[in-house]
Amino acid sequence: MLRSQYASQTSKQNPGANQQLEIEMTAEKARRLITSDCGGGGGDAKPEAPVSQGGVVNGDKGPSFADLGGMEQVLEQLLVEVVVPLCCMELPHYLGVRPVAGLLLYGPPGCGKTTLAHAIANETGVPFYKISAPDIVSGISGFMRKTSHNACVLAGGSEENIRGLFQKAYRTAPSIVFIDEIDAIASKRENLQREMERRIVTQLMTCMDEFHQNIGGDGSDADSSEKKPGYVIVIGATNRPDAVDQALRRPGRFDREIYLGVPDVNSRKQILMMLARKLRIEGQFDFLKIARATPGFVGADLKALVNDAGYLAMKRIINKRRAQYCSEVKVKWWKQQSWDAGEMESVHVTMNDFEEATKLVQHSLRREGFSSVPDVTWDDIGGLDSLRKEFHRYIRCIKSPEDCDLFGVSMQDGFLLFGPPGCGKTLIAKAVAQAGANFIHIKGPELLNKYVGESESEIRKIFNRARTNAPCTVFFDEVDALTTKRGKEGGWVVERLLNQLLIELDGAGQRKGVYVIGATNRIDMIDDAMLRPGRFGKKHYVPLPGARERVSILKALARRTPVSSTVDLDVLALREECSNLTGADLASLVDEAAMLAMEERWRYLDSGTSMSPSFLIEPSHFEQALSKVKPSVSKKQRKHYETMRKKHLSTT
Repeated sequence: MLRSQYASQTSKQNPGANQQLEIEMTAEKARRLITSDCGGGGGDAKPEAPVSQGGVVNGDKGPSFADLGGMEQVLEQLLVEVVVPLCCMELPHYLGVRPVAGLLLYGPPGCGKTTLAHAIANETGVPFYKISAPDIVSGISGFMRKTSHNACVLAGGSEENIRGLFQKAYRTAPSIVFIDEIDAIASKRENLQREMERRIVTQLMTCMDEFHQNIGGDGSDADSSEKKPGYVIVIGATNRPDAVDQALRRPGRFDREIYLGVPDVNSRKQILMMLARKLRIEGQFDFLKIARATPGFVGADLKALVNDAGYLAMKRIINKRRAQYCSEVKVKWWKQQSWDAGEMESVHVTMNDFEEATKLVQHSLRREGFSSVPDVTWDDIGGLDSLRKEFHRYIRCIKSPEDCDLFGVSMQDGFLLFGPPGCGKTLIAKAVAQAGANFIHIKGPELLNKYVGESESEIRKIFNRARTNAPCTVFFDEVDALTTKRGKEGGWVVERLLNQLLIELDGAGQRKGVYVIGATNRIDMIDDAMLRPGRFGKKHYVPLPGARERVSILKALARRTPVSSTVDLDVLALREECSNLTGADLASLVDEAAMLAMEERWRYLDSGTSMSPSFLIEPSHFEQALSKVKPSVSKKQRKHYETMRKKHLSTT
């Protein structure tokens, strides 16, 4: 019906339109005949790209707006600006409003760009032409010509594919052209090396302009706002919007750019509820709990999570049936008896299946730019009781951001841990990563780059990634390498990087849900601007462990090694030799004792004696280790760090 309306109105406005379409169809047939002849002649010409996989989309089978969760604002915008104008073409025409020419959907992989494009087509019911950008490229540009060997070379095939796609869409207008991975054919022309690639971008712009130009009442071009009552809307999808040529991103081409980001906790809850509608769920389901356990998950990741939960339920049910029917391993128990209706009624997916699935599925964004959550807990860290209390409060705020909003508590201040090396600063930050937020671990020197602008670009990427995947903890280890005091000769690279870091910490790009921790043993080298409130405003001194803390550290280390019960760790920690050892020194002490015990075992095995030692770390091994391990922080250094503590802060 839409097409018949369009055809009748077009013929009234422009009597020559039908004749033009016939000419285009005739030219297209001739081109295909020539291409066919060329193929028979043994040429290397590629077949025409499958420019259309479209036709009228069956809305009963594909996704609709009702199937999309967590994007209500986007759907409302599309309903007003795209769906209604496509279904009721007269409305924008009589209002004198220019319809939307194109949509650019962008966001990380798996966020639902392609699904949304299909949903738009299903809601409108208009012809939908889908093509992946790489399918358009034929690899040759120029003109079709006969070679000296009578072989036929198809040139300009890529541009012709684009023209053919739009011609077909125009003949069936109103319609939708969907180009997936559009950055593959529409990259910035100044960055393109080959002439063919630039020609493709130009051809795409020409086609988008041609099918959306103003038409006057007599069929001639005019400067009025009246548009063709049926039109071709172009939808592009990309993960890299900045790579798309700027000329395509102006009004009249891609009028609207819609960002589909990583869903927040409420959006994840809605998506999970949508995906779980077809599951046989047992008992009360807390979708909010699952949503909170999946930060950084996009729609595709949540779909994988739901599938894995179903497979875990199936595995549990199969194992139960195996135990009932399988008396011998070789028996094909799955064929012994069919599943009856009563047995199938008892099959359900449980909340526990979902909780187990969250441990199995790694969200796709973590594979690029995110650190795996360290396997460090507070139980692995001895001592530091006052810091534990501070960071437990910090973790609680990460897990319950709604409480912070309720009381107006800001978490914008970054934490700076400073003190002697080896006292557990990095371990504390790694333990905080267990809060359930995403975790980015940056070692300061790795951001330094000799090329102008590269270091600043990396800083921007890190914070953009963190904002996109909030809640997220960004940990800068050896942060003094990035924040050295300005004004030193030859330090212009670090100065630019420092300025960029200051901008990001000030929240110029909105830092809600992004938590920053820094660690350094050179706080005196850090620029003063970094230490004010709002940046690294919360400074915590991590001192050498005291006697009681050394006991706690040794007991935490002993849990991972076979220490004999005859070793009194309390007495060992109070020894004079241990008085100035850091946490790293104590770890070295335990490792050295373990190595001595292992060497003793090797000697026993090599000698072939019948005596059977216990293969445990004995007091004698610790005695030998104490003679080898010396304090890594000298007396002079201890005085220096105490001075820094008094200067910058009171001890925690």
